[in-house]
Amino acid sequence: MDTSVENTRILSIHPVISPEELKAQFPNDNSHKISEWRKEIEDIVAGRDKRLLVVVGPCSIHDYGAAICYATELSKLRQRFSSQIYVVMRVYFEKPRTTVGWKGLVNDPNLDGSYDIHAGLRLARALLLEISRLGLPTACEFLDVFTPQYYADLVSWGAIGARTTESQLHRELASGLSMTIGFKNGTDGSVDIATDAIQCARESHVFLGIDTKGQASIVKTRGNSSLHVILRGGVHGPNFDHVNVAAVKSLLHSKKIATKILIDCSHGNSGKLCKNQNLVLESILLQIKNGETAICGVMIESNIQEGAQKFVVGQSTPLIYGKSITDECVNLQTTEKMLESMASTVAASWQ
Repeated sequence: MDTSVENTRILSIHPVISPEELKAQFPNDNSHKISEWRKEIEDIVAGRDKRLLVVVGPCSIHDYGAAICYATELSKLRQRFSSQIYVVMRVYFEKPRTTVGWKGLVNDPNLDGSYDIHAGLRLARALLLEISRLGLPTACEFLDVFTPQYYADLVSWGAIGARTTESQLHRELASGLSMTIGFKNGTDGSVDIATDAIQCARESHVFLGIDTKGQASIVKTRGNSSLHVILRGGVHGPNFDHVNVAAVKSLLHSKKIATKILIDCSHGNSGKLCKNQNLVLESILLQIKNGETAICGVMIESNIQEGAQKFVVGQSTPLIYGKSITDECVNLQTTEKMLESMASTVAASWQ
């Protein structure tokens, strides 16, 4: 009779490359710029820099080459509008799933269920390095609490997603991350969990994590002073309008949280329809025109091509180049127009 009581449902456990080893293979040769970018983003969120923060890019990264092609074009737009808006490329490697599905480039880089996490970590770090060399800051959502040790030194802005904002682990993680972090409202639309998360993450914490050698460690954090709310809508509808913004401002004031609001033009605010992102942006820009100063930025899901394509892990049908395999995205041409509109509105608001 089998009397084993350990790992009875585990099929296998394999050691993983250490963060130290991965960083030796892909050393950060742009740390001075990343430090500068982080400081500029902190200044925008704190209101010291009046530019609008724009986190824009694919819903998820699944194709290294297409991501570099997109980044190359976005870096040109960043330079063009740099006086009014601050463009950061959305480079998301980890995808939370409501039930099951592809979990992102780090987890399954071959898109076939082989789960070559070693290859995924290498791809992620190499991509962030190459994008930084284009003069483009990057943004990531941190889902797994170990992966920041592998590539967070290359990230200029981070997010904690709607499914994890209420998680104590992720609040503690945010308290130790070295960049500005945005907390999304919950999938039900609740903003309270995001403001609670800010109150938690700005304090010092002690928790279990890993060090650069991959050794399980006790981690003590200083607390993160650069945090903000992200409004992304929810199951009960969007929350990008002036009424919701006013309610969030009041909530922040009541909790003595001095920060600003970033609004996601996608997800619950767009009904996951990419064509609606521009309508959301128009409403946000109208608020800015009317003197609203609590909005520090926007998020846009954008890719080379518009829309999204159906994808099942391991499918044999070739994928369309530059088209999302998760949520719908606007294309580069629409993105350019949206950035142009933002830059124009911001410039006018300064006069």
